[in-house]
Amino acid sequence: MCQNCYEKIELNFPEPIKLINEMSVYSASLYTDNLKKLIRGLKYHKQKELAKYMAEILYDFWQKTDLSNESFEIVPMPLYKKREKERGYNHILLVAEEFSKLTGYSVNKDIAKRIKDTKPQYRLKKVERLENLKDAFQVKKEAYNNTKLLLIDDICTTGITLEELMKTFKKNNINDLYAIVGANPGN
Repeated sequence: MCQNCYEKIELNFPEPIKLINEMSVYSASLYTDNLKKLIRGLKYHKQKELAKYMAEILYDFWQKTDLSNESFEIVPMPLYKKREKERGYNHILLVAEEFSKLTGYSVNKDIAKRIKDTKPQYRLKKVERLENLKDAFQVKKEAYNNTKLLLIDDICTTGITLEELMKTFKKNNINDLYAIVGANPGN
């Protein structure tokens, strides 16, 4: 991504875009062409260097929120092991690690795990998305450090993926959850 394209990405207003079962979900920007290129390059074209750009977008947005002065532990959206092996990396873990360098928050990659090989959500209707993600996650409660958790993902469309992960945390009595994503489609 060139500097010019990066600078064209406009940040959203620093308020939650969704409230999912009491969890505030923040989105740094709308899913515009430039952000689409960034996410696809990072996710599908092995352009790992784009993780730094995504983290900077998240950080610039996060600094504008009321929560930026609080302490969090970052939880990257878990990727199923088979998919991670195919890609060679978890793109969101790379973003989380870069975001951690900017915020000083630690990354907890051990607390949540995707235990079900799900289909890509963008290909599915809402009802299919719900079924696809049912029981897809597992939480390792002993990895919880009694801190606020900030879940990170690249995009939030319907919010079902975040909701399913959040439900899994709540089943384990972990309730102090927030989420930040790089993009949302808007209306």
